[in-house]
Amino acid sequence: MGYYIKVEKNVKLYVEDLNPEGYETILFIHGWPANHKMFEYQFNQLACEGYRCIGVDTRGFGNSDRPLSGYSYDRLADDIRCIIDAMNLQEITLAGHSTGGAIAIRYMARHNGHGVAKLALFAAAAPSLIRRPNFPFGLTQEEVVKLIEQTATDRPAMLRGFGETFFFQKITQPFSEWFFQLGLEAAGWSTIAIAQTWLEEVLFSDLGEIHVPTLILHGIHDQVVHFQLGEVQHQAIKNSELIPFKFSGHGAFYDEREKFNKELMRFLED
Repeated sequence: MGYYIKVEKNVKLYVEDLNPEGYETILFIHGWPANHKMFEYQFNQLACEGYRCIGVDTRGFGNSDRPLSGYSYDRLADDIRCIIDAMNLQEITLAGHSTGGAIAIRYMARHNGHGVAKLALFAAAAPSLIRRPNFPFGLTQEEVVKLIEQTATDRPAMLRGFGETFFFQKITQPFSEWFFQLGLEAAGWSTIAIAQTWLEEVLFSDLGEIHVPTLILHGIHDQVVHFQLGEVQHQAIKNSELIPFKFSGHGAFYDEREKFNKELMRFLED
């Protein structure tokens, strides 16, 4: 079931609600530059296991509206609050990949974990995607600036190159093409705006505001959100569990999808 939820004037987000009668609810927030369809191989299995899977296209991506503004973590977290309230969600598991993980973390801090019983972070871009003074992990600022410049001049070429760094396991050409198309569904300005947010925002203080059981799934070969960031999250978030994926890059949800789904379902049942 797919429908739109208004999050502010003239902005509606697309939501896919699979198995609404499920006994446990998971709200998935996708990473850059894709949309909720990236979790296809989770939805396939988890819904059949009886879980309710809700996928959100964040503003500017997938089927959602594409405003020029509203790409700060605060506003993106507020969008999630609007969805949780509109759908009257309670005691859910909030799950986010990459930038979606950063949004989930900001949501937990900014909205005091409203409606959330558990948190799942998949290669979350936190506490900072880039290296900063006293934080030696992550990408360089120059690498992100290059992504922004490539997006502004030849977005398809940027997406091709980014896709080549995303997975550790060999993927088929048809799958590569499918993943490439997910990125093309976004607006160029939204793709740029999120990358600029990486340069501007940090989530160091947010991590200490998380007070629910937290699962961290992270590929050790991740070239986008380096594995050290997952280790920092684990150290900073009380009651967290870090599961390294030894044969995965940034896309553990596909690189090791069987293990990924098994660990996620185990966490949901704990």
